[in-house]
Amino acid sequence: MNVIKVHNISKSFGRLCAVCDLSFEVEEGTCFGLLGPNGAGKTTMMKMIYGRSSRDNHDGGTISVFGYDPAREELAIKYLSGVVPQENNLDDELNVIQNLMIYSKFYSLPGKVARERIEVLLDFLELSEKVLSPIKELSGGMQRRLVIARALLNNPRLLILDEPTTGLDPQVRHLIWDKLRQLRAQRTTILLTTHYMEEAFQICDTVLIMDKGRRVLEDNPQRLLRENIEAYVLEVPITDGTPALREPDVPCGIRVDHTEASLRFYAQDLEPLKSLADRLSDHPYYLRQTTLEDVFLRATGRALNEKQ
Repeated sequence: MNVIKVHNISKSFGRLCAVCDLSFEVEEGTCFGLLGPNGAGKTTMMKMIYGRSSRDNHDGGTISVFGYDPAREELAIKYLSGVVPQENNLDDELNVIQNLMIYSKFYSLPGKVARERIEVLLDFLELSEKVLSPIKELSGGMQRRLVIARALLNNPRLLILDEPTTGLDPQVRHLIWDKLRQLRAQRTTILLTTHYMEEAFQICDTVLIMDKGRRVLEDNPQRLLRENIEAYVLEVPITDGTPALREPDVPCGIRVDHTEASLRFYAQDLEPLKSLADRLSDHPYYLRQTTLEDVFLRATGRALNEKQ
């Protein structure tokens, strides 16, 4: 069963096409990631899915979430969904449990049911000891976990997260990843945007890479990596003493990608890159397996978008 169906959706702001003829589907109980540079249209697409933003009407595009159209049935979707926005929009004048109790009223949860649910969620997100703490006393990671707890108050079938771990330290990020894996195992459908390629690789069943509002690549992360980039890369920073390793000097079968700051040599086999590294003498280099970030940069380019 597909929880979300997006078909030929566009959204323009004046002459800027933020989302351009985009289509994708999200299967129940999976984690689907929208990836792209700043300004790629990820957040705009997310807002159209839960009814925060309207889509263009002239292109015949459709959005279905649990069979509901967010343009006409926004409330029905909200009762089945939890949303974690980019910003931690908590009430700083209240403490942890007060923030959650007020939010529970939007779902008409009886007081006893709400308190029981809050107790479970705070334990789940390892915030039980902060139940009476003012929001201002919480770290950034704690506030982010609290926003996720708030999004789970109504026991949603769909959890929508917009860059849930941006700015968090690795320990908190990995904790949130573990919690999202647990939710997915319980058949919660997850839709997220992220700038962390490792995050997408770790927890997403499918990723869609966007650029300038359009679909560039879509597939399982492991398959994207296997089918769109070589297996290994040798990175060499460019300095005044960098040995001459330009394309004419590079053995056949090695692809060269260069910027002003570095040279990157890609190959399907490790040995040719090791031989190339031996020619660098004492010059620094980094020989590694390629990652989803390499796929992302190849698909969207290394230059910053003008909109950034």
